[in-house]
Amino acid sequence: MGDVKVDHIGIATKSIKDSSLIWEILGFTDAGQEIVADQGVKVKIYSADQGTKIELLEPLGEETPIGKFIKKRGPGIQQIAISVHDIKRTIIELKKMDIKLINEVPTKGANGNLIAFIHPSSTGGILIELVEENQ
Repeated sequence: MGDVKVDHIGIATKSIKDSSLIWEILGFTDAGQEIVADQGVKVKIYSADQGTKIELLEPLGEETPIGKFIKKRGPGIQQIAISVHDIKRTIIELKKMDIKLINEVPTKGANGNLIAFIHPSSTGGILIELVEENQ
């Protein structure tokens, strides 16, 4: 499927404010914050000089996906996001291999990127987010 790159690691947190300091101390740069209403989440992005970003994910309510994740598992790594060049083609290839998807149609995520999730039952228990960057 081409070049592989980890786009970001999503970390569920009860409070972006309380979770931000460690990333700033470690040298990550504040790359912005936004609310993704469709996903029920406030997202704070930290970037490194090179490589993978960190996304802090604060739920907008207890019944949102991140709210449910925190209620069930507590704060922590919620997903690993993989950058893909053509998300629709990637979804088709995954479906051909009987990989279970949460989203068979991409949706809008942070920064206007197209996203889709692979179900943890097909990945050894890890939620994988596919990201096609907004061009």
